[in-house]
Amino acid sequence: MANFNYKARNDAGGMESGVLEAADRSAALSQISAMGLFAVSVESPSGEGGPAGSLREGKQRKLFQRGPAKPSLQDLANFTRQLANLLNAGMPLTGALNSMTNLESKGIPPEVSRGLFNEVREGKTLSNAMALYPHSFPDMYLNMVKAGETSGSMVEVLKRLADHYERFAEVRSKVTTALVYPLFVMGLGVVLIFIFMSYILPKFMAIFDGMNVNLPTSTRILQGMSDFFAAYWWAVLIFGVVSSVLIKRYFVTPNGKRRLHGWLLTAPLVSRIARPTYFGQFARTLGALMQNGVPVLTALKITENVVQNVILQGAIAMTREGVTDGKTIAEPLGRSGVFPKLMVDLVHIGEQTGDVPAALDNLADTYDNELNVSLRVVTTLIEPILIVVIAGVVGFMLVGVLQAMFKITSSIGKT
Repeated sequence: MANFNYKARNDAGGMESGVLEAADRSAALSQISAMGLFAVSVESPSGEGGPAGSLREGKQRKLFQRGPAKPSLQDLANFTRQLANLLNAGMPLTGALNSMTNLESKGIPPEVSRGLFNEVREGKTLSNAMALYPHSFPDMYLNMVKAGETSGSMVEVLKRLADHYERFAEVRSKVTTALVYPLFVMGLGVVLIFIFMSYILPKFMAIFDGMNVNLPTSTRILQGMSDFFAAYWWAVLIFGVVSSVLIKRYFVTPNGKRRLHGWLLTAPLVSRIARPTYFGQFARTLGALMQNGVPVLTALKITENVVQNVILQGAIAMTREGVTDGKTIAEPLGRSGVFPKLMVDLVHIGEQTGDVPAALDNLADTYDNELNVSLRVVTTLIEPILIVVIAGVVGFMLVGVLQAMFKITSSIGKT
């Protein structure tokens, strides 16, 4: 047992201090909590422990040093849903946040929940407390929580937030799942072709070289490719790695990013997935923000940061400038020349009826349905195309080998 000097704040906000005996610092904190106090600092005479209020900062620094990964969309949805359920059950905000530290919330570290509890207990609003953790809670999240605090409908806002991130997570999962199989087939085909050209084909060519036979054209082409791969396979690998790095660096530059994102919106097949994904993301984000009372200009600015396409970001920025000039959303949205006429018309109808968020929500559902259809069509088309391409390459190599073997067999028969 050891003695701990503590300072704590009572329910009235006053400071209390004293000394208590406990087995360790955690036990001391439990005793302070049992007395109905909120610990500010707990220290042993040897200097162990530290300000309880600084516990969050220390954990935060540790997380920053390790480069913490951002929570996924589903992680945010689960955290938000749990918090909404606790508040809906009648728990006060501090009690709900305290319970969140003990609940399993993948992606949101427990120290973040403890930090939120500490900040709210000290008198900060939830949105201001969450603003201290920008790595966990994006701007959209903070603004919607702030809107919920202003309107007094925190539970409803949190439920909408959870629904919003769950839909986003579902869309991303569908796109990822649809692309996994084609990418796997393409990668496996490239690896098999590389192995065949570097190791298997040279063994056949060594046999053919020992025969005094005029090889077919296809076999001579294969022989040249085989010799090159066998001698310079390392150069091929280096070239591939260097090219990948340079291409990646180029597409990070403003000009490269603009070219890539423009290609995503116009390329055959690819645009059938990219366009409904981006447009649905725009409509759902802007609609959710406006529905929860976030001002239009702020909602457009947040949506501009959420949509990960520089072409659309520029169009949203133009729309925001147009709205600043006193125009409706639909007019500058259509003038940007990027958004489809369906979106502009439905937003215009929403402005006439006075319910733009509902129009945007219907648009988001429309683009989600379009995305589902496009994913089925694109994956149905890509799979046979990949199989035909890989089969054509492999078939050419087999034909080259078989033609040489037939030529050698026939020449042996003649002799």
